[in-house]
Amino acid sequence: MANEWLKLIRKSLGMTQQQLAQRLGIGKAALSMIETGKAALTARNKNILVQELNVNPEFLDSGREPMFNAEPDLTAYRHRTDNSLPLQSVPLYSIEGTAGLVPLFADRAETKPVNYIHIPNLPKCDGAIYVVGDSMYPLLKSGDIVLYKQLSDIADIFWGDMYLLSIDIDGEEYITVKYIQKSDREGFVKLVSQNPHHADKEVAMSRIRAIALVKASIRMNSIR
Repeated sequence: MANEWLKLIRKSLGMTQQQLAQRLGIGKAALSMIETGKAALTARNKNILVQELNVNPEFLDSGREPMFNAEPDLTAYRHRTDNSLPLQSVPLYSIEGTAGLVPLFADRAETKPVNYIHIPNLPKCDGAIYVVGDSMYPLLKSGDIVLYKQLSDIADIFWGDMYLLSIDIDGEEYITVKYIQKSDREGFVKLVSQNPHHADKEVAMSRIRAIALVKASIRMNSIR
């Protein structure tokens, strides 16, 4: 039965009983009873394990390997000062659903995510969105996910790092992912693409309406 494998799953996720119980929406005592075979997993519990924690349903039912579905192709972009979290649930947002990056950053607490990404051992991330376009190909391709940490001031940028940006172009919001480098022009920054077919572009810092440091990317074709 699923119960006898649940403790192994929890240990593999690096979670305490309290952490997994909270994730499943039950009490710690209830989880302990499930792990010891005194209670059963509900259909909702199983769905969270499979859909949100990536557990292989066959392992959950019979112990048949692998314990987890295929891992996402995750690339982290770290700084030496980053402190990793054992496990975090990063909200995944739809830019179309929030009408852009600026409204999302302004009202993130009120914006409902389309899903959550559960990632261990990464620096704290504020959210995640899908990449559109090929300016960072082959590092990123359209449909990949970037996880970001919002910046409150463009003066806090690390030159040469990758950023998620909202730029004002003739009153319209243009959202892109680019490397940011110094410009020789006062009040400007240089936006650099990974794709050699995309030319570097200098933009006035005043036109950057929202900015976030990209902390990790996920290649979508590796996700179930």
